Amino acid sequence: MKYGLPMAFTVTTLSWAAIFYKTEFEATKEMGNIQDAIKWGTDYFLKASSRRNRLYVEVGDPVEDHHCWAPPEKMKTKRSVKVIDSNTPGSEIASETAAAMASSSIVFRHTDRKYARRLLNKAKLVWKEYM
Repeated sequence: MKYGLPMAFTVTTLSWAAIFYKTEFEATKEMGNIQDAIKWGTDYFLKASSRRNRLYVEVGDPVEDHHCWAPPEKMKTKRSVKVIDSNTPGSEIASETAAAMASSSIVFRHTDRKYARRLLNKAKLVWKEYM
């Protein structure tokens, strides 16, 4: 299962931790690890929002997936997808996804300006499309 809302909340929280505790993360040489964790999530959000006016917010069937305790590559269950668009609103998940990408852009703006700009532009677009 991939649930977009808790994933976006987690990435937002990790991003703010990286921003507020930057000195501590750098002192312990953990900034690269937190950036890797954030980037794993933001790469997914960029893919989930790659089509205009469409945001993929859930992958998998919560009933079927929880009956299977095998690695994803061995699962035989159908992989259903939930999407929000102009016909299926979801402003709360769009807002949190935009927040995750915007806060993450702050984390990356000094180490990967191009990626940070891409995240910020996508955050603005997602926000605009659903608000």
